[in-house]
Amino acid sequence: MSKELWKAGNMLYPVPVVMVSCGTMEESNIITVAWTGTINTNPPMTYVSVRPERHSYNMIKETGEFVINLTTEKLAYATDYCGVRSGKDVDKFKELHLTPEKAEYVSAPLIAESPVNIECKVVKKETPGSHHIFLAEVKAVHVDDAYMDQKGRFALEKTDPIVYVHGQYYSLGKLLGTFGYSVKKPTKKNGKKKKK
Repeated sequence: MSKELWKAGNMLYPVPVVMVSCGTMEESNIITVAWTGTINTNPPMTYVSVRPERHSYNMIKETGEFVINLTTEKLAYATDYCGVRSGKDVDKFKELHLTPEKAEYVSAPLIAESPVNIECKVVKKETPGSHHIFLAEVKAVHVDDAYMDQKGRFALEKTDPIVYVHGQYYSLGKLLGTFGYSVKKPTKKNGKKKKK
């Protein structure tokens, strides 16, 4: 197998693509972010990386708060729109018929149509280069009870989540395994190994 050598760049794909709501219930905006992720379990922490020239940047900087709203196939159009239109020029909630909902711990609104909303408070800002990183503690998570299964598990996969891959949006494919399946021993049923 031969490979081409490219200049250094970000090729870590796929990545989650989320809509980040910021500001207040009275003056809000939504920015699409693909550079976000988990930092810590205890305390629960996350981050978003935003270019300083983006309209949402100052809103997050001034309030020190934001909400990460997970995206789905149904929200793919809105997700793209919020990434290419500036909140300086358009009210994205109104334009896209999205519903702002009051959060519990932050001033930024939740997006009601998103199946998962993660309320975040900024604890630190890093400025390594083209993007500034807002490190944040998760204050609350809201999940749509329509996706709770009979065992009380939130079935995120049923929301049809999407990811971002080098300029394109994709839905997720089939289940390949569960965490730890590569080392899991076959279960026994009535003293016999269960067939797979």
